[in-house]
Amino acid sequence: MTPRLTVVGAGPGDADLITLKAIKAIKSADVILFDALVNEELLQYASPKTEKIFVGKRKGCYAYQQEQINELVVERALRCGHVVRLKGGDPFIFGRGAEELEYAKDYAIEVAVVPGISSAAAVPAYQGIPLTKRNASESFWVITGTTKSHKISGDITLAAKSTATVVILMGMSKLSEIVQIFKRQGKAKTAVAVIQNGTRESEKIGIGTIDTIVDIVEEKKLSNPAIIIIGEVVNQRVDLTDIYKKADLALRNSKQQSV
Repeated sequence: MTPRLTVVGAGPGDADLITLKAIKAIKSADVILFDALVNEELLQYASPKTEKIFVGKRKGCYAYQQEQINELVVERALRCGHVVRLKGGDPFIFGRGAEELEYAKDYAIEVAVVPGISSAAAVPAYQGIPLTKRNASESFWVITGTTKSHKISGDITLAAKSTATVVILMGMSKLSEIVQIFKRQGKAKTAVAVIQNGTRESEKIGIGTIDTIVDIVEEKKLSNPAIIIIGEVVNQRVDLTDIYKKADLALRNSKQQSV
């Protein structure tokens, strides 16, 4: 038995957006520690013998503190073998994956990472919002809305001064402050999208401007987990509704024919 840790990106929410390499890691796991944002359908790939431990963290609800998770990874790896740390999105984008790998390495545990599809890119895409588009945006920022000290990130002010698309994760509790920052830069009419539970069946979206988005979020009762997209690309949204309906219909017909 070789103690090892594989930090795995579970993708943005839709279970079909997992990678083949991630599935292989889950299948080979002796222990899986999974987060709150992970689609639990993915646990079906694991062996019935695999120990599955929920270590999710959401605002106001902490099953484990980060230090406890680190210790649990080491304890289970040394005792059981292969630990898979299953994280929503990509584990190296605001996922603390690197910290957990470094901690495990200090105990001579073999480590590896399986990148995942980040919600920062996938969630806007599912709503037909391109993060970059000619004549609309040449670049994009991905920023955490709330820092470790629970304050708003100073990078949002820098991003608001640019012409780039701005994608803010974990920023719903700071939405009013974010709006004020963009207003001070003269961007009250800039388009904004807020997407809750992106890529899942329960997905909800609100679209407005810096001036109106707070009221829209309240009206639609949008809350975490959600991402905020700010920029002209929101106005460049491609309507994918019919495309998805046709794809679902074709899939159902295909399944019926195979039966």
